[in-house]
Amino acid sequence: MSSTDRHINFALMRDRILADQNGKQEDGKLYWRSLEEMADTDEFREFVSREFPQQAEEWDDPVERRTFLKLMGASLALAGLSGCVYQPPEKIVPYVIQPEEIVPGKALYFATAMQLGGVATGLLAKSNEGRPTKLEGNPDHPGSRGATDVFAQASLLDLYDPDRSQTLTYREEIRPWSGFLDDIKKALDTARARQGAGLRFLTETVTSPTLAAQLKNIFKEMPQARLHQYEPAGRDGARGGAMLAFGQPVNTIYRFDQADRIFAIDSDFLSCGPGNLIYARDFIARRKVEGDRRDMNRLYVIETTLTNTGAKADHRLPLRPSEIEGFVRAVAVALGVRLGAGDQAASAGAYGWWVAALARDLQQSRGRSIIIPGDEQSPVVHALAHAMNDALGNVGKTVTYTDPLEAFPEDQMQSLRTLVADMNSGQVETLVMLGGNPVYNSPVDLNFGESLKKVPLRVHLSTQRDETSELCHWHIPEAHYLESWGDTRAQDGTATIIQPLIAPLYGGRTAHE
Repeated sequence: MSSTDRHINFALMRDRILADQNGKQEDGKLYWRSLEEMADTDEFREFVSREFPQQAEEWDDPVERRTFLKLMGASLALAGLSGCVYQPPEKIVPYVIQPEEIVPGKALYFATAMQLGGVATGLLAKSNEGRPTKLEGNPDHPGSRGATDVFAQASLLDLYDPDRSQTLTYREEIRPWSGFLDDIKKALDTARARQGAGLRFLTETVTSPTLAAQLKNIFKEMPQARLHQYEPAGRDGARGGAMLAFGQPVNTIYRFDQADRIFAIDSDFLSCGPGNLIYARDFIARRKVEGDRRDMNRLYVIETTLTNTGAKADHRLPLRPSEIEGFVRAVAVALGVRLGAGDQAASAGAYGWWVAALARDLQQSRGRSIIIPGDEQSPVVHALAHAMNDALGNVGKTVTYTDPLEAFPEDQMQSLRTLVADMNSGQVETLVMLGGNPVYNSPVDLNFGESLKKVPLRVHLSTQRDETSELCHWHIPEAHYLESWGDTRAQDGTATIIQPLIAPLYGGRTAHE
């Protein structure tokens, strides 16, 4: 009983004890669990009625009350026996035909790759008795060189995530695969009759040569069909900067092992972005003083929020986002980059001394420096970075250019806006979404979810039944990369094979399928 319910009548208790001593109780000694029980007051009886309503009548009966207390005590004692139950032995059924490569207790390793933002990270996956258990970097892969990041390590947990999508559904009702094929075949036949008009695909960044070839075959057969790509943390700024500087998209590769001076413009190249594993390893290697090598690199960073790269900087300058472009313009002018007449007057304001010191140090390391802008920066900043690397003679030494990794390089944000406008105008009749969750992570001003509801047939391939899946007619569970075959490209453009370690746990499908 709570302290507020305890009202003990000590006079009544004294009379009862004296009565027991005078022999009025003939059934032996009495035991009480509390003073309240001994007093047996009206308040205590009310408390028992509230706590044990089904046994309240038995409590009022002196004989049944004792039985009730015995049963309650026995139930509490027996409750602990559930953990003492002897489990019968279970036998593992052996293989009928033992595979040569599988030995119980001995792990197997497979070379595969994980794709993030369209860029591959080469992995060595450990498998125990057919189950992937550990991921490490592939030392022979140019995208990892034996290293992994938190995204790769966490991806293994996604494989066994109990919340993964496990069934193919139509409007939240489980349907067979054949039902989906019949439905999508009708839609494709209708679109094929109109050269693909009304058929749209929305994907994440496509770098897979196989998927690109499949999509090109579709567009060749149905030229009016359209592809849209969208990544919530995309690289539109880098693509736009390349278009300004070169007139075409390019892929930029940096050689940090050859750089003595580095200027990072809001770029966390040590932690994220394409090639961060290689860049971190090469950068740190130049921080080590070994043997006859005594020179170390020097890192300058300007950024708004402290990053891992900024924490490693020799010189770090925090700036507002609105100040970064003006600062970069001032550095470009100090390095001799020829800009427009209005840009010649660019000034870093109160940080002019910082610009002068930075430009002087970079000039002294011509051909051995790197200017690297962050993906979130504007196309103008990226174009200025290309111009500064060229002015410093870094191109071909510490900075190289290759063809773009993307099979269909485009301004992804503009592509998504075009898709939303076409959905609102009724031009989209079938939308097939391969991965991603645009209802959740697209810009709120686009109101993608409301526009999506206007499409007559909506199909979504995803590992999770997420916000986008809930608004689609067909939801297809996507196979994990450790369950599927595929291909992708590393940051330097190297084609990489993705091979499975286990059959799809929930019958998932890949974008290729």
